[in-house]
Amino acid sequence: MQDVSTLVARAREGAPRAVARLISLVEGASPQLREVMAALAPLTGNAYVVGLTGSPGVGKSTSTSALVSAYRRQGKRVGVLAVDPSSPFSGGALLGDRVRMSEHASDPGVYIRSMATRGHLGGLAWSAPQAIRVLDAAGCDVVLVETVGVGQSEVEIASQADTSVVLLAPGMGDGIQAAKAGILEIGDVYVVNKADRDGADATARELNHMLSLGESRAPGDWRPPIVKTVASRGEGVDEVVEALEKHRAWMEEHGALAERRLARAAREVETIAVTTLRERIGDLHGDRRLGALAERIVGGELDPYRAADELVAGLTRG
Repeated sequence: MQDVSTLVARAREGAPRAVARLISLVEGASPQLREVMAALAPLTGNAYVVGLTGSPGVGKSTSTSALVSAYRRQGKRVGVLAVDPSSPFSGGALLGDRVRMSEHASDPGVYIRSMATRGHLGGLAWSAPQAIRVLDAAGCDVVLVETVGVGQSEVEIASQADTSVVLLAPGMGDGIQAAKAGILEIGDVYVVNKADRDGADATARELNHMLSLGESRAPGDWRPPIVKTVASRGEGVDEVVEALEKHRAWMEEHGALAERRLARAAREVETIAVTTLRERIGDLHGDRRLGALAERIVGGELDPYRAADELVAGLTRG
């Protein structure tokens, strides 16, 4: 058992091993997890969390690396959580984004962590919110969260980030892959990457048209910008950073940033509570209380909903 206060102090000093150890405690649901979160709570709330999502092949890792470079030029400390599919053998991250961002490996102002989904849907790892909190407390000014290649249901990043960036690329089968992937409506900033390819202008026009067909916006509402980039060459990346900063300023002016963070905290509490209840219910298999409720249902004395209410009431009391 490591001393949590020492780990937190070392992480605040920028020690990468301490940050890595804290995230490992989070990922492994360590018995020290509650102590870690209690120690981090007063140190959080300063990092700007940017989520990057999009279909496979649009260049999320390359774009993330380019954004790291842009923020480092501004002198900001950057944390990266790169969420990858899980290995079917070890359960670890199947792809190592740290390899793809090797140019930042020796920079003490950058911390990059690959995390495995471990079967969690939504494009993120289940422990991502706590890992974001670790990087926030460790003094990162910006935390970039790169999701796995998303599909129809994998839009969880919108609930975890202050600003969500949706990446697209021309020539990948669909003009607007996001329209079918179910992620068109979650973006605060849209990026058409690989803009040196044929069809980039058409993709941007089609995306602009799709956005115009979406929800009606009142004057002063945020309208997501569309930025064209060639991330592999760093082209257009400064414009993406400018769009991110404009969105952050708009949110702060309209109170939207505080609302998002309150909703994020409430959702995290709800998730922890539900997980705790699920674990306690899982421990009931073969338990007398569960068997007694099942007998009453089979005997017609009780319906399943009332039985569930009684079970939950008993669990919350006990």
